[in-house]
Amino acid sequence: MSNFTRKSELLIPGGSYDRIKTAFMYGADVVYAGTPDMSLRAKSKVSVEEMKECVEYAHSIGKKIYLTVNLYTHNKDIERLPSFANTLKHLSPDGIIIADAGVFRYMRKALPEIPLHVSTQANVCSYETAMFWYDIGAKLCVLGREVSFEELREIRQKVAPDLKLETFIHGSMCMSYSGRCLISNFLAERSSNQGNCAHCCRWNYKMYVKPNEELLEGGKIIKEAKTLGIDINSDTMKLFDFYLEEQERKGEFLELCEDDKGSYIMNSKDLCLMPKLDKLLSIGIDSLKVEGRNKSEYYAGITSRAYSNAIDAFYKSPDSWNCAPYMNELNTLQNRGYTYGFFEGHLTHHAMNYETTRSDGNYRYAGRVSKHTPDGIELEVKNSFSKGETIEFLSPIRFEPICVKIDKIINTKNNNIIDRATVGNNYILIPYKEFKGFSKTEIENLLPVLSLARVKVSK
Repeated sequence: MSNFTRKSELLIPGGSYDRIKTAFMYGADVVYAGTPDMSLRAKSKVSVEEMKECVEYAHSIGKKIYLTVNLYTHNKDIERLPSFANTLKHLSPDGIIIADAGVFRYMRKALPEIPLHVSTQANVCSYETAMFWYDIGAKLCVLGREVSFEELREIRQKVAPDLKLETFIHGSMCMSYSGRCLISNFLAERSSNQGNCAHCCRWNYKMYVKPNEELLEGGKIIKEAKTLGIDINSDTMKLFDFYLEEQERKGEFLELCEDDKGSYIMNSKDLCLMPKLDKLLSIGIDSLKVEGRNKSEYYAGITSRAYSNAIDAFYKSPDSWNCAPYMNELNTLQNRGYTYGFFEGHLTHHAMNYETTRSDGNYRYAGRVSKHTPDGIELEVKNSFSKGETIEFLSPIRFEPICVKIDKIINTKNNNIIDRATVGNNYILIPYKEFKGFSKTEIENLLPVLSLARVKVSK
């Protein structure tokens, strides 16, 4: 089924003013953001007045901003709803993302002029649930990550045509049910459902084995093992194999592994549906969402750049669409390995990374353009790089990177020539003459302020 009349919009997370502007510059149609007090954006760096400026800026360039009110409330939170409703009215966003049914009820009455969206935290995984929210006023439902493509297709066919549907296409996956997790609260007293998850599922856990006490009587194993267990290290790990057996799956032994880096037993790979993007676009999903509330402006820019170009290429020529160049772009990001999540149905062990949280990304964020001077580009340094390395500048206008080999690093604070750019140097100058084949005017147009730059990671 094709439904190209329902053109999908690309949603990118914006946790700061610069991230919001960067996402728009690189192709996002919508940015979703929030303030710390009433959303799952506990680390948001955007003030109310900055957000007002962001909304006005978005509207001035024909784009949109959705704001989140997606925490689950306790009694103490209810008294803040009137104040927050006034703030939202002042901001005039294009939609409000809500998880809690009580908050939805309140905002529907207090702000009838602002479209209400149902958060993924509400776990909408069927057309009947989607229609429940539609019947009480929802304009859009963000579907749970547990929804497969075939389920998504059926939901699109069976819900009201004017109910918009949104699905996640990229970002972190949660080991719990659409983010509704208690581990962070238990281990760190930080509630994921109140916007302050400590991401305990990414932590490294140390394994110990405690043998049966009857086996200790022969004296082969130290007495302390009765109470302390055995530390798994390079010597002792050779003595044991470790397996899990789920009670209903007799004889299916799942190996539990640990190396000198530790054990990562709950660490999901990151969701990436770029190779499946054509299927989502073909059934008319209204909104495609990238996760990453606490990620950098580099992440916002790269995901916007990759997915917006991929979406445009599909609509231009769906029959010849190829994900490869856009997938290559996403592979430059820091990631835990990629998975399709629940897209094809049952989630297999291939979705998990039990070995490490080390990134598979092959580039690092070098910096961003802070201004144009008469002599060249001033680059704000975000990660260290050395003389002789090649910087790839990423233009919002053209997809191919603009590469410059750095033969000389000039510190703009004192005009000193240095061998290595570091965050401590902060700003360096890249003369226009280093951009071979481009004029000063072309570089000024291709690389506006906030344009991103990266360097390849040495393996």
